[in-house]
Amino acid sequence: MALDIEKTIQAASVLLEGTEGRSMSYLRLLKLLYLADREMLRRTGLPITYDRVVAMKHGPVLSETYNLIKGEHLRAGRWNQFIERQGYKVKRTEATPGRANLSRLAVTVLNEINEQHEHLGDWDLVEHLHRTLPEWNENWPGEEANNTSIAVQYEDILRALEFDEEDVQILASEIRALRQFEVDRN
Repeated sequence: MALDIEKTIQAASVLLEGTEGRSMSYLRLLKLLYLADREMLRRTGLPITYDRVVAMKHGPVLSETYNLIKGEHLRAGRWNQFIERQGYKVKRTEATPGRANLSRLAVTVLNEINEQHEHLGDWDLVEHLHRTLPEWNENWPGEEANNTSIAVQYEDILRALEFDEEDVQILASEIRALRQFEVDRN
């Protein structure tokens, strides 16, 4: 486990607060969280969640967050205090996780990502990501890998964001070190 559970819960909560009924499909939540992580990488060199990214049939997925949603993660109980799954949807509970672990910039990015994509339906969002994310296209083997998940390295994402190779190596190494810190902390 390497994701920052509290930041992930708070980030998901910010996205859900920006929607009608504080709910959305979990497919959409996973896509928006990935886009927010990617945008924070672009702006700061570091993601919000530190989750492991995988390429799946419907685009990039934050792997451990997906396991939280499915209730298959060691910390799913903590997640469920604030975000509950209702079929293919997730909804913010009445409990609030606050925002103490998120920077102002992270909250801004999350809100911007929500606003930038609110006009797209869930499947239009998936198609948009298929067309615009080189890191997914380079890692996804195609339709024959229907239920497969292929790891997307942070190096792939940083290169897609057009960081120079020296920065790619430095930042990816820093992200791996911070992910390991989360493993050791938990």
